[in-house]
Amino acid sequence: MTPAALAALHAAAFPDERGWSAGEFAALLAAPGAVLEVHGPAFVLGRVIADEAEILTLATDPAHRRQGHARAALAAFEDGARAAGAEAVFLDVAEDNDAARALYAVAGYQEAGRRRRYYARKDGPATDALVLRKRIASPHF
Repeated sequence: MTPAALAALHAAAFPDERGWSAGEFAALLAAPGAVLEVHGPAFVLGRVIADEAEILTLATDPAHRRQGHARAALAAFEDGARAAGAEAVFLDVAEDNDAARALYAVAGYQEAGRRRRYYARKDGPATDALVLRKRIASPHF
């Protein structure tokens, strides 16, 4: 998926937020440790640094939600992060994004913190971000 296609999908998936530009996606993809997993009309973009992975964004075309695409892209991201040496995945999710929170809960993510008024909205007050974490590797003994 090209940076322009990622930007278009991101804008469609998050109409209440400022969409990321093609240039921003290109820069993220060129950064060390970048991981992009695409499954049909959904993608997960993140990065692996040392033994941690961070999901920067997950987006699904609104016309294709609730069909398993995001779940498949998320699982592929976790597999790629694990293969790159990550032992845990972190992400931020808007507190009012019930669908995403449900997806992450089913996938085994747990709340690890909160960022107050993190997500600015085009029309209305900012909402908190929940910091979620999932261990993806067995502890070393």
